[in-house]
Amino acid sequence: MSQFFQIHPDNPQTRLIRQAAQIIDQGGVVALPTDSSYALACHLDDKAAADRLRRIRGIDEKHHLSLLVRDLSELASFAQVDNRQYRLIKAVTPGPYVFILEATKEVPRRLSHPSRKTIGLRVPDHAITLALLAELGQPLLASTLIMPGEQDPLNDAEEIRTRLERQVELVIDGGACPFEPSTVIDLTGDTPTLVRAGRGSVAPFGIGA
Repeated sequence: MSQFFQIHPDNPQTRLIRQAAQIIDQGGVVALPTDSSYALACHLDDKAAADRLRRIRGIDEKHHLSLLVRDLSELASFAQVDNRQYRLIKAVTPGPYVFILEATKEVPRRLSHPSRKTIGLRVPDHAITLALLAELGQPLLASTLIMPGEQDPLNDAEEIRTRLERQVELVIDGGACPFEPSTVIDLTGDTPTLVRAGRGSVAPFGIGA
């Protein structure tokens, strides 16, 4: 049975953020709000939790999970970014974008795409998520909360609780999120490529809508 925390979306309660971080540290998979839709997240270094997250989503290792980071200062630890890529990312972050980038050699192989050696990186713009990242002191491994066979992300914490109460350790109710997934942009080529359209505008990347 999962726990259910109601956390203020603008002023997260420190006590509940600390408890949520402890659940993640102990191997929990958590449903949490972001500036796009709700997402599933777990500890960066917990392979068992990441495997469970993938099973809940119905995805394999070829589907990029995202590293949620607090700010761009953490970027260089996980991705190889040139000046062009950095300028594009900086212009729209924090925000509802996942960027596909080449992983650094320090990134564990299980976190990157098995053949492309790429990772997804995101700087979210949501007070609860950012508070949790600050408390943990490291990125979260995450994925948009879209259930197998469905097209739209889950957006209501009570529905998430009902559907996933035996599969996740915690549901964080931060109120309704925008009913759209994040926009995924591949920056590994000569020009940005749209992988998934979502809440974020593609105009800053010169991609036709």
